[in-house]
Amino acid sequence: MSVERNPALLLRGGTVIDGTGAPRVVADVRVEGERIAAVGEHLPTKGANVIDATGKIVAPGFIDVHTHDDQIVLSAPQMLPKISQGVTTVVIGNCGISLAPLVRADAPPPLNLLGGSDKYVYPTMAAYVEAVGQARPAVNVAALVGHSTLRVAAMGDPYRPATRAEQRRMVELLREGMDAGATGLSSGVFYATGASADVDELSLLAGIAGDAGGVYTTHIRDEHEKVINSLDEAFTTGRRGKVPVVVSHHKCAGPNNWGRTVQTLAHFDAARKGQSIGLDMYPYIAGSTVLRREMVDGVIDILITWSTPHPEMAARMLADIAVEWDCTQQEACDRLQPGGACYFQMCEEDVQRVLKYPATMIGSDGLPHDQHPHPRLWGTFPRVLGHYSRELGLFSLETAVHKMSGLSARQFKLDDRGEICPGAYADVVVFDAATVKDLATFKQPKEQSQGIDCVLVNGVIAHRSGSLTPERSGRFLRRSKR
Repeated sequence: MSVERNPALLLRGGTVIDGTGAPRVVADVRVEGERIAAVGEHLPTKGANVIDATGKIVAPGFIDVHTHDDQIVLSAPQMLPKISQGVTTVVIGNCGISLAPLVRADAPPPLNLLGGSDKYVYPTMAAYVEAVGQARPAVNVAALVGHSTLRVAAMGDPYRPATRAEQRRMVELLREGMDAGATGLSSGVFYATGASADVDELSLLAGIAGDAGGVYTTHIRDEHEKVINSLDEAFTTGRRGKVPVVVSHHKCAGPNNWGRTVQTLAHFDAARKGQSIGLDMYPYIAGSTVLRREMVDGVIDILITWSTPHPEMAARMLADIAVEWDCTQQEACDRLQPGGACYFQMCEEDVQRVLKYPATMIGSDGLPHDQHPHPRLWGTFPRVLGHYSRELGLFSLETAVHKMSGLSARQFKLDDRGEICPGAYADVVVFDAATVKDLATFKQPKEQSQGIDCVLVNGVIAHRSGSLTPERSGRFLRRSKR
């Protein structure tokens, strides 16, 4: 699709929070083509379309570092759930699950989280990159290569240790992905498709990503009682692979584990003295993934998000379904398979403690293809700005923006993104700090947030005053070579 670019845009009179964590300043921002040309007071308006940003915050577009948007950027490239939050870049392929490189008509769970098991039609990352270019989504796309996807592609049966020949095939596929511009490798050893991999296999592959200048992100093996051991496995993988580590959606899950973020964050502090380690999280007490019998403990609340045999049960609590069916919750879980659910498995004190941690980035972990999705898909970033920064005062607005932009761009090696400064790509969000707020709830999860006034992607207005614009100017982002 062709994109008509304005000769210039001038965001006039706004309060600039530049994404570095530095204090805010009142300044104009001039955009020429796809980049920011100047930041300062009383910039010339000549030749520019002027947007009055007086009284509003002008910030870098938000980078959603943890998404499962691999398929929706192709099938619904308007990307309303994300662009309406001020998100201008999504990092796809998390938790070991990526659309490429795999061609298979019956991909096993959790690969079906990406819109169905029949969506795997991309034999290489290069083929997927081409598809993104043809779709021209409204947001930029940075990609991770999923470890589970590599295992299914190389092994067929991923529920066992890989042979050396199969590991060599995974290495070949990963190298192709990194050559095509992927930003790193992701794993999800929590899931059955990745659980049989040991540290040797993970380190081998992480090293390939590291040699190419990428990162290694991981949904660790256990976020419950064995969380420390699982963090150690991730840190060991990073050290042996000589690659920066990002721990996905860090949490201490399950009532018996609540409060242990004091221990886990101290563990991060100690490990970060000797290696590069980051983490991301979403600002909610509930997670969301596929239905798993072992996660049904009869204690935590569980909300069904989709079910293939019983789609009518989406948006209902598992406990209520079990009563209606006169069975146990685990039996109801079995009858609903395959399906997905929100698990209310964290406590608010832990959520706030991890959010406040300096190395924590923000990632929605939303599942866009769920029938009744977790509200994080639509509300994550305004929730951090409105609820946690403005209402609770957990951290300054400058810190909130930094966690969503500059910190994320540096961790994922996205050049000239995540900051408001001359020469940076003009990924920009203008929002009202006094009113920005998430409106999506567990009952009504698809509500658009308020207070996001204008969103630019590569210098083009993508969303304004609550509505999409016709232009889509996102692109595939290749990692920095530095």
